[in-house]
Amino acid sequence: MSDSTVSDASGESNEHYGLPNAWFVCADETPDEDFYQSPRMVAHVDEGTLTALTEFYRSFIPQHSDVLDLMSSWISHLPGEVQLGRVVGLGMNADELAANTQLTQWSVQNLNDQPILPYASESFDRALIVVSIQYLRRPIDVLLSVHNVLREGAEIAIAMSHRLFPTKAIVAFQSLSVDERMNLVRYYLDKAGFREIKLIDCSPPNADPLWIVTGKK
Repeated sequence: MSDSTVSDASGESNEHYGLPNAWFVCADETPDEDFYQSPRMVAHVDEGTLTALTEFYRSFIPQHSDVLDLMSSWISHLPGEVQLGRVVGLGMNADELAANTQLTQWSVQNLNDQPILPYASESFDRALIVVSIQYLRRPIDVLLSVHNVLREGAEIAIAMSHRLFPTKAIVAFQSLSVDERMNLVRYYLDKAGFREIKLIDCSPPNADPLWIVTGKK
């Protein structure tokens, strides 16, 4: 991927992909590093929802896959019985990432400032984003880089729910309906070059909803 793929300004970048600038602003314009400075060792959705996510991963992630966990935290929700290769986490808080025993390596990077991933092309079999896509201000730029680091035939799963940090989530995810949000993520993946895009409702009963959008390289 050449450097020319990514614009320096989030607004210019999103306009380039046919999306309005106003969708990608947030209430808190201070540096993301300030917001994520303190670790949050908490679950952001219900236990039943996390169990449903792990169950989804059982069929989505093949044995011995190299996995990229983007916008990662203190747990990756991967099924413990599945033997994996590398599990690489990239997130915003070093303490949270260091506490994640499911990761084999990790690094800190603000994807809103630097959407190019620090990995070689065709390095991973699966990429995961869990209840965090709403914080990306340059989502297609990030997903173009994800596409680059995935191997041919590899897949991405973007899991969403209805909870978010309201000051850091982009306007679109606070004003659009559920269907519109899922279709927006479908649009992101399509523009980033993914195919066979699927919208899946994995919501468990009596728990937070779980919507997953997948795509294949």
